[in-house]
This record gives sequence, structure tokens and C-alpha cells, in this order.
Amino acid sequence: MPLNVNERPPDPPVPLVPAAVFCAAPGLGLLGFSGPDAEKFLQGQLSNDLGELPPGTLQLSSWNSAKGRMLATLLIWRDGAESFRALVAADLAETLRKRLSMYVLRSRVTVADLSPSHALLGAGGVNAGDAVRAAFGKAPAAGHVEVGEDTTIVAFPDGRLIIVAPAVLAESLRAKLATEATAISPEVWRWLGIRAGVPMIGAATQDLFVPQTTNWDLLGGVNFHKGCYTGQEIIARTQYLGRLKERMHLFHADGAVPPPATRIYGTVFGDQACGIVVDAVSAPDGGVDLLAVLQLSALDGPLHLAAPDGPVLALRPLPYPLPAPVAPTRPKL
Repeated sequence: MPLNVNERPPDPPVPLVPAAVFCAAPGLGLLGFSGPDAEKFLQGQLSNDLGELPPGTLQLSSWNSAKGRMLATLLIWRDGAESFRALVAADLAETLRKRLSMYVLRSRVTVADLSPSHALLGAGGVNAGDAVRAAFGKAPAAGHVEVGEDTTIVAFPDGRLIIVAPAVLAESLRAKLATEATAISPEVWRWLGIRAGVPMIGAATQDLFVPQTTNWDLLGGVNFHKGCYTGQEIIARTQYLGRLKERMHLFHADGAVPPPATRIYGTVFGDQACGIVVDAVSAPDGGVDLLAVLQLSALDGPLHLAAPDGPVLALRPLPYPLPAPVAPTRPKL
């Protein structure tokens, strides 16, 4: 793929945030699934294979519509022999509880929104693990979780951490972490996720994207060999028979932070939108960093945010490679 005319050189190796930072209320909600049929129920709903989720590890997954479009992204782990917990966008937690509960039917599983009863603290930065270990005596490696009696520590695959505990412990946990890390706004913690190229589907972006277009397949959020789940047919067809015309990219722009689902325009497409913002946040070095799903052919010309004459988007490299486009597979009849 030719270099985008908007692409700018990689950032210099200068840290934009302190080596260890933390925040309260990082924009996440907490769901709980419990009961003898919890795994079987989730296996029929989510895009990843819970049979490949050993205790102590994490799994990215998504809940999708029948048309294969993402309704939520989840970071899920085993909380016990018959229970799971999952981090989701805060503005979706209660909605997901209600909607997933509709599919329980006779299954022996309970879906609960644990967000009101639990505190979530986010940690990040290159020394976040050391800071969390110094504060709480433990810190799992990236992609793992340490479940404790009161406090559970979750380490995102991209290195960010979440401390989960009953709400009554929030102040004491915050005080412990403050001795080891610098307090930041939740936007900075979200920025670390955006720079890591990890999308989060919220209320504004529900039902807009097939998982592959948000790079969810590249991040390990889809298992193409498991059995049926909601949306599986469309997602598998896109993977094996279709030609993926859109992918998520990382961009920088000047100006105000655009809300999720803001349209992107390019010279190649004229007045017709060619992309959609997944998430955006103010960058510590000024301007805005954002993740957006974009028509691949639009990368051949200048891109603008929100309007054909809006702020110019500068393409930034993701921390993982994007596959080259391939021609669709035509089954023989």
C-alpha cells in the first residue's frame, strides 16, 4: 500500500506520560456471569472460545448482532469455577445486562451489572506493573489476571491494568496507588488504549462494524474455529469468502475531540463519508488522537474529520501490522 500523503514520521522516543500513572473511573463497567451454565451460555453469544480460556488469563471478545456487527467489546476472565467477569464500556453495562438476560431462557446462569457495587482503578505507563506490585503486592503479566478475595488485578494485553474491588475499598486502594503512581485524568488512560490500537465499542458505535474492520481479529478477539455464536455466519463469511475493504487506523488531528461515530471524508470519495471514528481523546502532546475504521482506498488521498473541509487527519503507525488486502475467494459451484 502506498504511503499516505498525510502520514507523518513516527513519534520520537520521548514519554508523553509519567512512567506510572493511575486514574479512577476509567470509562469501564463490570459484568458478572455466574451459574452452572455460564460457560455454555457465553460460548453461544461471544466471538471467542471460552474453552481456550484457562484460569488466570484474559480474553478479548465481542458480542455481535445477527448481522455480524459488534454490539459490545469485552475483556473477560474466569472469576471462579462457574463464574466469569467482563469489562465493557461503562455506557453499555446495564444495557448489556438487560439484553443478554433476555437470551438466558432456561439456562442456569445469572447476568449481573456489578458496576455500582465495585470500584475500578486504571493504571498505565511503562512502569505500571511495578507500581501496582509495590502498592498491592501483586501484578499479573500482560494478558493475565490475579483474582483475590477482595481485589482482582487485570492486566490488559497492551500493558494497562485495572484494579477491581468492592466500592467500599475505593478510597484505601486509591491512597495506596497514589504513593507509587501519578494521578491522571481518565482521558489519559483511554489515550494509552487508543495508541495501543485497541478499540472499545460504546453506545454511539454499536452495530456499526464487523469485528475484522476494527482489527479485532488481529488482536485475538475472534476465534474462527469455535462453534456457532450470534453473528458467526457473517463474520466467518467475511473472513474466508469476502474482501475486506475497511480497516481501523490510528490518526492525529488538530482541534476539538470528535465524538465516536463522527464521519471522515477523503478526496477520493468527495462529499461521501469514507470512514467512522471509533474513539478519540485529547493527546498529551496536543491535538487529538483517534481510531477510525476507514475505506482502504481512501488512504490514497488527504483525509478530513467531520466534514469534507474539516481538520486534516495525519496517519500514525499502529503498534501491530495490518495485513495486505487480498482478493475475495470465489467458491466453485
